[in-house]
Amino acid sequence: MGSRKVVSVVAAVVEREDGRVLITQRLPAAVFPLFWEFPGGKVEPGEDDATALRREMVEELDARVEVGALVARKYHKYKDFDIDFRVYRCRLLGTELACRHCADLRWVRIDEMGDYPFPPADEDAIAVLMREFEGRSR
Repeated sequence: MGSRKVVSVVAAVVEREDGRVLITQRLPAAVFPLFWEFPGGKVEPGEDDATALRREMVEELDARVEVGALVARKYHKYKDFDIDFRVYRCRLLGTELACRHCADLRWVRIDEMGDYPFPPADEDAIAVLMREFEGRSR
């Protein structure tokens, strides 16, 4: 029995001044079809996380971002592969977004994220954001 495939994935938490966070909907043919997620994607060989995240944001949303601090990291085992998932706080450099490789995008309040189905790997990042949100609202 060989070792399991490990996929390195990075994602962006982009928050507007009004506190809403950008989420994107996965394509119908994707793993977890039509689930919602933080935008991002696979780290390609030779890329560091920031380079991969900047590339993915352009490919998915035609968005330029400045990559900031790590929000959460999750090593998650799925049925056929493992994922090393890292989520970074990012700042949009511009205002226009286009759904290039996603079904939809939304700006949602952190307390609304429970209304959207997310893949299991995203749950730690959502929990971190929920704790921040609860701290702000006190």
